[in-house]
Amino acid sequence: MGSLLYGTPATAHDIDDRALAHLQIVMINKFRRNEAFAFQIEASNTHGTGRQTLWLHPAIPLQFSFNGSRMPAINPTWVRSLMEEANSGRGLRVIPEPAPQPESVGLTNAA
Repeated sequence: MGSLLYGTPATAHDIDDRALAHLQIVMINKFRRNEAFAFQIEASNTHGTGRQTLWLHPAIPLQFSFNGSRMPAINPTWVRSLMEEANSGRGLRVIPEPAPQPESVGLTNAA
């Protein structure tokens, strides 16, 4: 289980390493374009129950902390789906990983 650390002072949000690796690609690409966006996440035990919405902005510190040492294989289909979520009116949220499309099978670390 990894963590997304956001803001000053940083708040930690626990996210599965595999999902976090895919979210990292989406968030970094949004920030490269200087785009701010909403991110909906389930609240961890330290933040209560339910869900939270964070407003992510390129000027606010963001850190990705992974528990595992290996980068998981990246599913480009999931990255595209997450990017569509990030570009939607409701913002980015973790969605279930779709099966990779045939042309993306075997790709790793695509960014």
